[in-house]
Amino acid sequence: MKLATPRWWYRREDAPAPLTRALLKPASWVWAAATARRIARARPLDPGVPVISVGNLTVGGSGKTPIVREVLARLRAQGVDAHGLSRGYGGRLAGPTLVDLEIHTAEDVGDEPIMLARDAPMWVARDRAAGAMTAAASGAKLLVLDDAHQNPSLAKTLSLVVVDGDVREDEWPFGDGSVFPSGPMREPLAVGLARADAVVLLLPQGVEPDPELLILFGAKPVLFARLQPDAPPVSGLQLAFAGIAKPWRFERSLRNAGVQLVDFAPFPDHAAFAERDLAFLAERAQVAGAGLLTTEKDWARLPAAWRERVAPWPVRARFEDEAALDALLASALRPASLSSRP
Repeated sequence: MKLATPRWWYRREDAPAPLTRALLKPASWVWAAATARRIARARPLDPGVPVISVGNLTVGGSGKTPIVREVLARLRAQGVDAHGLSRGYGGRLAGPTLVDLEIHTAEDVGDEPIMLARDAPMWVARDRAAGAMTAAASGAKLLVLDDAHQNPSLAKTLSLVVVDGDVREDEWPFGDGSVFPSGPMREPLAVGLARADAVVLLLPQGVEPDPELLILFGAKPVLFARLQPDAPPVSGLQLAFAGIAKPWRFERSLRNAGVQLVDFAPFPDHAAFAERDLAFLAERAQVAGAGLLTTEKDWARLPAAWRERVAPWPVRARFEDEAALDALLASALRPASLSSRP
């Protein structure tokens, strides 16, 4: 059974569950120590091609996948045969497997690889090193890793960490700084930032970067990106649902885009939608005279029979300074840039 992301994780103070957070602190110390030990002991493999890692410092919900998609798109537009590599979370195949949209489903390879495979060759492998070697042997000239900042198995040429920049009075991307499970951090902020080459701050439309947040990144280069709808807003009344780390963000984005929502149903991240749940949503939508709307990632996990009944809402990440992004990506293509940094 999947659990929803606790929203109180993202409170810096006055969290509604202080006792819960305190009781979970010892487990957080164990988690942080285990992560640090695993990274320190690793011997990263050089797959023979540049490796760009796109990861984050928190447990889900920062917007890594749209950034991976945009990085792959820019590299391939420049003539670089870049391939993506993912663990394939939620899929049954251990890999290494090249995603084939004609035969594979989200149940096979995970929802994010299905999305990414529409734009570039996409590999899934629970063993990232094996996946990288297989992809390189198959002709990949560069690899873009999805969600690998805490995975030390491969030598990384360039490490980008994506940070959710939608800061609000009761919502801070790192919460009070606590590591999972007492907070959203995968590792302490300073530790994770030390291995990053640059930060990608993902902002909603019309929201300016928070100066207090920028201070935390110190001298790290910061690239600003924004999620933009890749299609006009769906017309008519809609009942939306989402099974992502921060479903409330999707609801907010829809309302800001002018979508007429009659209701919104949140599900846990990567939720497997049961037939009874979808039938219930469809019945509610019919009563309200509304259509059904969800994210691209959730749409990829829908049973085939439901994909014609539910509309996906596509979004893309757009960088404000594309020249700065291109300069960083170009640095990864220089042979001397490859290191053994995990």
